[in-house]
Amino acid sequence: MPPIETPDFQQLALQIKAWGGDLGFQQIGISDTDLSAAERHLQDWLSKHRHGDMYYMAAHGFKRSRPALLQAGTRSIVSARMDYLPEDPSRGRELLDQPATAFVSRYALGRDYHKLLRNRLQKLADKIAAEIGPFGYRAFVDSAPVLEKAIAEKAGLGWIGKHSNLINRKAGSWFFLGEIYTDLPLPADAAVGNHCGQCTACLDICPTQAIVAPYQVDARRCVSYLTIELQGSIPEHLRPLLGNRIYGCDDCQLICPWNRFAKLSAEADFKPRHKLDHSSLLELFGWTESEFLRKTEGSAIRRIGHKRWLRNIAVALGNGIASEDSITALRQKLLHDDEGVREHADWALRRLNTHRSTAEERRG
Repeated sequence: MPPIETPDFQQLALQIKAWGGDLGFQQIGISDTDLSAAERHLQDWLSKHRHGDMYYMAAHGFKRSRPALLQAGTRSIVSARMDYLPEDPSRGRELLDQPATAFVSRYALGRDYHKLLRNRLQKLADKIAAEIGPFGYRAFVDSAPVLEKAIAEKAGLGWIGKHSNLINRKAGSWFFLGEIYTDLPLPADAAVGNHCGQCTACLDICPTQAIVAPYQVDARRCVSYLTIELQGSIPEHLRPLLGNRIYGCDDCQLICPWNRFAKLSAEADFKPRHKLDHSSLLELFGWTESEFLRKTEGSAIRRIGHKRWLRNIAVALGNGIASEDSITALRQKLLHDDEGVREHADWALRRLNTHRSTAEERRG
């Protein structure tokens, strides 16, 4: 029986990158499994309780930063980047100046990216197996304790910026990441240098000052955490700072000078659905739970549920214009069966009534 031929891993790495391009990824990089520097950063972040209620960030022991503990036998990691920007970023900046219009983070305007990326990564793994035979691997897209940005940084896909997002010199930061942990000894790519320089635009623009120092984000103040991850009541002192942001926040990306190189995505699944790119707060506030479930089917937004959806919009309405329609809609939610919805609607009403009284006094 002839001996099994050992693959040329250098050539295989080149093929993997070519296949990735054919599958719609904008870039593929390969890293080793040494995440010791990222592990120290993570442990420091956790020790300061900056993860808030995201208890899963502290779970799983060291599996997040030691890949072989998560997937036994992991020797190298294939990191993939896929652009998702659905429209010109200037549109996002315009929306933030329109208090009656809802702002939804650009990544959530279309279909949920998890399945799309996961399917493409599986196809990439299938191509590898077809080339060299069965091998050990596991693909991830936010589906397990994985330090995806630290891995992508090591794989040469970009550098982690002062806002903690990955930045690519030729593509900005509007992209998703996915990984394939493998037992193959693939050659690692070289990391790229950090090119943030003296720029502090992301720190300065953050509406809640969640970027407490360069490369340090306190999730407990972050709009994305407050509107997506936080299940309870949004702290009152932070509510006015949310503006019309009802799901996530893109301010640090909208202001980043490297995003002038970002390109619009060609993926149809990332295009806006159900007018989420330009809907009024009142329109979305009027969605019943069944409407919410139907219109967020296949969307990342569905995970927050209808109650948190209403909670977020109530805060945005309270930050907006004291119109009769807004006040009427909020009063109706005072009868909602969820205490959290009622509490945030009451806060919004009190805030709008205060604004209206102040305006009347000035006119008088």
